[in-house]
Amino acid sequence: MFKRKSFLFSMTLLLVLSMVLAACGPNREEVKQENGASNEGGEPAKPDELTVWAWDDVAEAYKDIAEKYTEKTGITVNVVAGDNQDISLDAPAGRGPDLFYGTHDRLGDIYLQGLAAELELTDEQLQGYQEAALESFSYEGKLLGVPSSVETIGLFYNTDLVPEAPQTIDDLMKAAESLTNPEKDEYGFLNMTSDFYPSFPFLIASGGYVFGKSEEGTYDTEDIGLATDDVVKGAEIIQALHENKYIPDSITYDVMNGLFRDGKVGAIISGPWSINDFQEGLGDKLAIAPLPSFEGEHLNSFLGVKGWLISEYSENKYWASDLALFMTNAENSKILFEEADRIPARTDIEIDNELYKGIQEQLEYAVPMPNIPEMAQVWEPMGNALVFISNGDDPKPVLEEAVKQIKEQIALLGSGNNN
Repeated sequence: MFKRKSFLFSMTLLLVLSMVLAACGPNREEVKQENGASNEGGEPAKPDELTVWAWDDVAEAYKDIAEKYTEKTGITVNVVAGDNQDISLDAPAGRGPDLFYGTHDRLGDIYLQGLAAELELTDEQLQGYQEAALESFSYEGKLLGVPSSVETIGLFYNTDLVPEAPQTIDDLMKAAESLTNPEKDEYGFLNMTSDFYPSFPFLIASGGYVFGKSEEGTYDTEDIGLATDDVVKGAEIIQALHENKYIPDSITYDVMNGLFRDGKVGAIISGPWSINDFQEGLGDKLAIAPLPSFEGEHLNSFLGVKGWLISEYSENKYWASDLALFMTNAENSKILFEEADRIPARTDIEIDNELYKGIQEQLEYAVPMPNIPEMAQVWEPMGNALVFISNGDDPKPVLEEAVKQIKEQIALLGSGNNN
């Protein structure tokens, strides 16, 4: 975990840089052109080539898909692999791509820097995409990208220790009680309770939210719902896991994942990125279910979405959008899953893999992680609050202090409301 001062300095520097880049960014009205949204002026001339920036873990799959696009259109697609490309520096300098791969939670920052083009795709073009995925790739009512894959967390369990998936939090507690033996490093249930991401479902089990929304649907950063009585009730669930010694205070991801992989833990919270690793360790004993319920309601988790954004600096927005739609259509989304294990952001594809079904079921209860820059100010205060809560501090004042810190950091960065 970063020290608070260095974290605040880094985030301040990031947002200041974003604002500077936004001020220097392209004038959207001046550079706006047909981008595949409306084709009133007819199809523009095809470029000889398009350049795509893809992350390393999906680059090979997209190279195969790009070859199909070239066969279809005659346009050469250059897929450049790399996880650390700097679109904020390269695009304004003319070295950027026509479209680039990214996560939805960075969307607001990217848009404010003037790096992502606004899309005006038709209902027909958007048919088949998950509504929540499209919402995640929208900012202040503007669609800024085409979603390709979705992810969330689920309940991973060892069927040798937990034969049936726990249906409720009470079931989880019972598994923890019956299987936990710290002296032998054996546990019924483990979770990284110091991390806000996997703890979020438990915190809002009775209700709550990160940022409220205005009537127009934009996030209201003055309305932070992480210290309500409902969230306090959720925090008490987390606190009980530590008070009963079901989860050790010193738990880390490496320790938790290692113990689960070695067959010493009944169930943990994790995501699809861990499936292959856990399957190597547990084989057929690995099973995945949606998160359990609390008081009759399924636990909500954060929805993460990855996809394609069209560079505002691209001179070929129409064809870049066409390529983004092609790479994320039903047929090619299947290829992405087969080659890179990415769950398609579509409603018209059925994945024939038992281990992914639990994650897919949980997606029905996943809520988009806020994609505004202010979300960056939530993680550290809430992570610190969770540590204090796990150590036995009264949840109410701890959460109120965390919300106070979040608001102070947002004010420090000069962000204000996102209206």
